[in-house]
Amino acid sequence: MSGGVAAVTEVSGGPYKRPFRFNIQCSSPAEVSARSWADLAHRVEDLGYATLTVSDHLDEQVAPIAALMAAADATTTLRIGAMVFSNDYRHPVVLAKEAATLDALSGGRFELGLGAGWMTSDYSRAGLPLDPPGVRIGRLAESLAVIKGMFADGPFTYSGTHYQVAGLNGTPKPVQRPHPPIVIGGGGRRLLTLAAREADIIGLNMNMAGGVIDASLGANATTAATEEKVRWIREAAGARWDDLTLQVRVHLVVVTDNRTQVAEQLAAGFGLTSEQALATPHALCGSVDEIVDDLVERRERFGLSTIGVSLDALTAMAPVVERLAGT
Repeated sequence: MSGGVAAVTEVSGGPYKRPFRFNIQCSSPAEVSARSWADLAHRVEDLGYATLTVSDHLDEQVAPIAALMAAADATTTLRIGAMVFSNDYRHPVVLAKEAATLDALSGGRFELGLGAGWMTSDYSRAGLPLDPPGVRIGRLAESLAVIKGMFADGPFTYSGTHYQVAGLNGTPKPVQRPHPPIVIGGGGRRLLTLAAREADIIGLNMNMAGGVIDASLGANATTAATEEKVRWIREAAGARWDDLTLQVRVHLVVVTDNRTQVAEQLAAGFGLTSEQALATPHALCGSVDEIVDDLVERRERFGLSTIGVSLDALTAMAPVVERLAGT
C-alpha cells in the first residue's frame, strides 16, 4: 500500500488491526499568522499526532493548500492532509498538480482527501450549482480517474461525461508512489462503495446528504449504522479489503470522570439515547482510561484505527494519544 501506511496484523472479527494513528483537524485557528500556525503545527507534532488536516469550505476558514504547505514547512515528521477537498471547487487536473507539488515539497508527507461536496451554504453563498448527490458522486469517480492518471508516468488521456483530458502529462510527480494515500469518507452507501474501490483510507462519517450537521444525523451515528457501513465497504472492496485503513471522524471529545452525566448531554446533541451516545464512534466521553478502552474496542469491532478529532480536543486527547499511538 502506498504512502507509508503502517503494516498490518490480522485480528479476528475485524478487517485487519492497524496501529492507532491520530489526526487533528484545524481549519479556523484563532489567529492566522505565520508564527501562530507554525507553533500549532509544532505542538500537534510534539504531542504525537500523526497528521494535521484542514477542511475545504468557503466559510470562515483558512485555504487548505497554503495552510498545509506552511504546516509541512514548520515540521519534520507531521503528515498533512485535506479532510477533504471538495471535488466541485477545482478541476481534477489542477488538484492533481497541487497535490503532487504538496507531496514533493513536504517530502512525501501528504494525504489526499477527496469528497463530492455536501455543505449547502458553500454552494448557495458562492453561487455554485448544487447537483443531486448521485451526479456529484459520479463526477467524483471521474475525478479520481483523472487524478490517478495525472500521477502516473507518461501522458494521460481521458474522455468522460464530466471531464476530458487529452495527452496531458502531470508534473511534478508525487514522491509517494504510485500516489499519496487517497482518503475518501462518507456515510452513504454509494460514496462508501466508491471509496472501497478507489481509496486507501476510508473515513466513516455520518451521512451528510442533508447538507447540514444537526441532531437529525443521530440515527446515522449509531453502532448499528456503523456496522452497516463497514459491511458495505467490505462487500465493495473485495480483494482490496485487507489493504484498507478505516478511520473515523470524532465530532465531540469530553474527558471527564462523570461519564454518565455527560452522556446525557451528548445524547441530546446527537438525537440518541444515553447508551447510544456513549457507544457511537463519532464521540468520545469518559476518563482517559475509559476512552482508551473504547477506542481499542471500536478497533476490534469495526476496524477503526485512524482517529480524527478537532483542535479543541488537542490537549485533552494528548494522554490518549501518548498511550495508543503506534500500538
